[in-house]
Amino acid sequence: MHGSLLLRGLVIGFSIAAPVGPIGVLCIRRSLGLGARAGFASGLGAATADAAYGCVAGFGLTSVSGLLVRWQSWLGLGGGIFLCWLGLRSFLRQAAQEPARDAPGGPLAGYSSTVILTLSNPATILSFAAVFTGFGLGAYSDYASAAVLVLGIFAGSAAWWLILCGSVGLLRSRVKPGWLLAVNRASGAVLFGFGVCAILKTWL
Repeated sequence: MHGSLLLRGLVIGFSIAAPVGPIGVLCIRRSLGLGARAGFASGLGAATADAAYGCVAGFGLTSVSGLLVRWQSWLGLGGGIFLCWLGLRSFLRQAAQEPARDAPGGPLAGYSSTVILTLSNPATILSFAAVFTGFGLGAYSDYASAAVLVLGIFAGSAAWWLILCGSVGLLRSRVKPGWLLAVNRASGAVLFGFGVCAILKTWL
């Protein structure tokens, strides 16, 4: 049974992570500009947040999910402002003439930023609830089963970020500074746009 739950968790984690949104854009830019390790560290932050939301859904923590939904507007506003700041910083960043060895502040900074960004979108818990329903899953009183499912979610999400960031990292050596500058501008504009949308949603 646990093997089946692990497999389902892998599919859920991979499916939740795969659609390209602000986190995907951020990880792609970091993988191109700073290397696959920096991009993957950022992706692991998203995987950690996905696993946290998987815990809420899998362990049936209705009080936590209710609190997250109640504070959704404020969390979304904070996440939107953070995205706008990241977008502006990316847009204004100049292309390095020499390859950077790591992200500013190291991989931990990239990891932390994506944990915060992903957790600032509590609507993700609704996505997990919908996916759980589609897979015929529910809250588990058996903590071992819930833990296996959450582990699968983390591993599936992490697998997606490893594939994405590793693939983008392979192209890094072919990217010229001028191209990287264009990537900074484009990704900065996209991130800023996502941030504005997140802020507007809190008022609609």
